[in-house]
Amino acid sequence: MPIFWLSDNIQFPDPHFTGEEDILAVGGDLSRERLLEAYRIGLFPWFNPQDPILWWCPDPRYVIFPDEIKVSKSMRPYFNQQKFKVTFDLDFESVITACQDMYRPGQNGTWLTNDMKEAYIDLHQKGYCHSVEVWEDNTLVGGLYGMSLGKVFFGESMFAKKSNASKYGFITLVQKLKKKGYWLIDCQQGTDHLISLGARGISRNDFLKLLKKNEVEKTAKGKWTNWLAS
Repeated sequence: MPIFWLSDNIQFPDPHFTGEEDILAVGGDLSRERLLEAYRIGLFPWFNPQDPILWWCPDPRYVIFPDEIKVSKSMRPYFNQQKFKVTFDLDFESVITACQDMYRPGQNGTWLTNDMKEAYIDLHQKGYCHSVEVWEDNTLVGGLYGMSLGKVFFGESMFAKKSNASKYGFITLVQKLKKKGYWLIDCQQGTDHLISLGARGISRNDFLKLLKKNEVEKTAKGKWTNWLAS
């Protein structure tokens, strides 16, 4: 399959044309309209700072169905003791900055460029991108952020400064979203961390079918601070 070069038109080629490299297209921009269209059809941007924008649609696609979220025995005492406090959309910029600055073994620098950071901040301000903050004694010790469209949450990145803080926040988020009728969490790729939480691979075709079903769902735009805490 070819890799497509994008024009100023925000429309993407059909993601079913994605080849074995898992990259559908190159170029374009990180405008709000293009990013919303990308997530709607199953794409996400991921590229090195010196490279053009790459638009990915992996096969398999790792997802979590909320009913399958795993709370390990080692995590249960954290919840029983309410080890951390979790908030939503309370400090998006601090969360995304911490994700950008987080050291990750095997990576030289960050994939989260300043342009990407500004794009997601814009999407947050417009009510599409959301953050989860995990606190210990009023100190931000973990969190994550991602996109929400319809009844699907597209996880982007997480960080932890204390052991299991990001897991605590992620599990809390999934449990809250399940109560709100969400039926899919997109994890993009299958890391050991996400697999331990219940992520599993499904085919690209199956993932795209789920997104097609999602098009009729209403998006819960705006800050989730009170909406998801209830």
